Amino acid sequence: MASMKAVVVENYGGIDRLEHRRVPKPASPTGRDILVRVLACSVNPIDMKVRAGRYDDYPDYYDRVPRPYQICGFDAAGIVEEVGKDCTLFKPSDEVFYSGSPVRQGSNAEWQLVDERSVGRKPHNLSFVEAAAMPLTYVTAYEALVERMEIRKGERAGLLIINGAGGVGSVASQIARTVLQLPVVVTTASRPETQEFTKAMGATHVINHRKDLKEQIDSLRLEVPIRYIFITHSTDQYMDACAKICEPLGKVCSIVQGQARMYGTPFMAKSLAFIWEVIGTKPYYGVDLESQHRILTELADLVEEGSIRCHLTQKFKLSLEGLREGHAAIEKGGSIGKIAFGVDEAGDAEAFA
Repeated sequence: MASMKAVVVENYGGIDRLEHRRVPKPASPTGRDILVRVLACSVNPIDMKVRAGRYDDYPDYYDRVPRPYQICGFDAAGIVEEVGKDCTLFKPSDEVFYSGSPVRQGSNAEWQLVDERSVGRKPHNLSFVEAAAMPLTYVTAYEALVERMEIRKGERAGLLIINGAGGVGSVASQIARTVLQLPVVVTTASRPETQEFTKAMGATHVINHRKDLKEQIDSLRLEVPIRYIFITHSTDQYMDACAKICEPLGKVCSIVQGQARMYGTPFMAKSLAFIWEVIGTKPYYGVDLESQHRILTELADLVEEGSIRCHLTQKFKLSLEGLREGHAAIEKGGSIGKIAFGVDEAGDAEAFA
């Protein structure tokens, strides 16, 4: 049986639990699966939770993941090597980018099997490393704003994004301004460098999440009300503020697990809607699978025409050492944009070793 190099976790825990290992190469794809030669991947906060054994967005997550070891990594970019007999979207040699299923082996390996309905064509003006930085954050933000909160294009309403300089927040602000053409996009950031970054990503106004959010929103004297709020960090910390800020009949969406307590806040009095968004819901439950292909196809077009910018800020070698560095940078906190890894990036180690 052919083998491949991969970075895996078998005993969940700290960064040192990531280890290099030779494992069986995936079998030839069947159905609508494609086999991708991985040339780049990226890291997301979800990878920290998976590796640590505390990912809790799905109650039965660890009952469904591969055993005895798990290959982490959701985002990837690479070249299609083989396709299943039912595939209609891709062929061998196609350059692609994607975010894979949460309960299949991930992208920290030389090859990965992925359902073609979660895959898009790689934008021709992005490198593989740049392309790998985008799928999870963009699809998450798009689903939250367009599908879950159902924001209408050109709507005379404002959006507040909690943590505008993070991976999801920095593409959400671009979607809000470019795709949805909202007149007001307020983001939160506390440091000069994060404030400048979120402005560059499309924010019309920036407020400090270390200060009273309601007072700062009021002081802006916005031309339209804040009808939508997108929480990408610390859900429970902001529930009361969101209830006070959001316009009656508005919507609040979060991607961060928490208790989301609303009692004692104006949530009910204002008839506000609270919504969860998890990118893995569709592949996890097998619903609306092809929508993520459509989202990534549109993203490729937007990137190629210059409407959406890549938010990659740090690059490492796609190796055990590089992945550990990336995990450490995320865990340290304060990251701006995205961190990604490539087989051709500088580094002493051989790729994946």
